[in-house]
Amino acid sequence: MFTGIITAIGQIKSAQTKGDGLHLIIEVPSGYLDDVALGDSIAIQGACMTATQFDGNTFALDISRESLNKTVGLDKVGPVNLEKALRLNDRLGGHLVSGHVDGVGEVAHFAPVAQDSYGSWLLRIEAPKELAPFLAYKGSIVVNGVSLTVNKTEESANACIVDINLIPHTLQSTTLGNLKQGDAVNLEVDLIARYVARMLETQAK
Repeated sequence: MFTGIITAIGQIKSAQTKGDGLHLIIEVPSGYLDDVALGDSIAIQGACMTATQFDGNTFALDISRESLNKTVGLDKVGPVNLEKALRLNDRLGGHLVSGHVDGVGEVAHFAPVAQDSYGSWLLRIEAPKELAPFLAYKGSIVVNGVSLTVNKTEESANACIVDINLIPHTLQSTTLGNLKQGDAVNLEVDLIARYVARMLETQAK
């Protein structure tokens, strides 16, 4: 489990073919791996992965074709959001996050909020239509591993439009500040919403 609070920005240094998937080498800030052991889970751009090897300030992981087909941003070099797995005595600063990507959305708009001297930005995402039942005003959503609050939802014929306000700290402490219109992003809906929807679906049968 995770919280959606990014603990570091890493860098995919290499992505080499391994079977039908990839073998990734990720560089992290000095000391970041001091409390991480082989087999531990680390969320990368919101996707839970297993650390399989360490070498100084880098760790390796193997990612399957199934995971590559369901995510974005894990198949080439570049910066990535990182979060270590939640411990039972940790603070839950964001919300309960499984690290299982539910769908890939597209950035429809990303720009500073007009008349906002604080420096916040409006992020508008077109989420897959099937995620609409799990997205609600003031509810939670994970975007590339970051726990965020939904400020507005609107359904179109083919998508669910989600508006999110990003404060300067989030822009500086995650990779979200690098987004641009048209970019694809990993999305995970609220875990509790998913179970509530399943319970209601079962009762309706």
